[in-house]
Amino acid sequence: MFDVAKSLHDVMANIPDGVRLIAVSKFHPNEYLEVAYAEGQRVFGESHEQELSQKAKTLPKDIEWHFIGHLQTNKVKYIAPYISMIEAVDSVKLMREINKQALKNERVINVLLELHIAEEESKYGFKLDECREFLASGEWREMKGVHISGIMMMASNTDDEQQIRKEMMTASDFFDEIKATYFADDDDFRERSWGMSDDYPIAIECNSTMVRVGTAIFGPRIY
Repeated sequence: MFDVAKSLHDVMANIPDGVRLIAVSKFHPNEYLEVAYAEGQRVFGESHEQELSQKAKTLPKDIEWHFIGHLQTNKVKYIAPYISMIEAVDSVKLMREINKQALKNERVINVLLELHIAEEESKYGFKLDECREFLASGEWREMKGVHISGIMMMASNTDDEQQIRKEMMTASDFFDEIKATYFADDDDFRERSWGMSDDYPIAIECNSTMVRVGTAIFGPRIY
C-alpha cells in the first residue's frame, strides 16, 4: 500500500499557514482517504459525481467535499445536498443550475469561477473578458443559492516554470481587479485556487490560497 501518511506530511511541510490543501482523492480507494483523514486532512476533491456520492455516503460526515473537475449541469442535482464547494464554474448556465439546485435544498453553495488563462484549448473556463462581462451583468447578485468565494485556474501543462508563473500571476492580478470592483465588502471572497502536484510550490509563490494535490499524496491513480 502506498504510504499516504508520509506523503501527506511531506506535502504539508511545504504548505504555509493561510494556504489550504485540497487532497485530490478521485480514483483512490476509501482506505487511502481514511489514512489521510486519520492524519487530520478534512478537505477532499473529487471530479466524478457517482464516485463522490459513494464516498460521501461511506466516509466521515465532517469531510468537506470539493467538486474540482468539469461539472455537467445534469449532475448538479446529485451533489447539491452535500457539496461544500464547486471549484470549477465555467459557464453562466452551470452557475444558474447550481443556484436552482441549491435553493431546492435550502442551501447556499460556495463556488469558484474558473478562468481559462492557459494556452491549451482543452482547458475549460471563462476568458477574462467573459468573466468581466458576467460580473458586470449583475445576474449573479440575484442568485441567492450561490456564493462566489473566489477564482480558480489550471496552468498550462508545461515544464516552463516562467510560463506557469506568468499564467498564475495573471490570475492573481485578475483576482485583485474583481475583488476591488465587485467584492470589496465581501470578506468571504478570498480564494485563489491554483497549483497541483507538479506546480503547487510555484502556485504558493503566486498568491494561491488553495492547492489541489493528488498524486503527490496518494500516488498513481487506481482506475
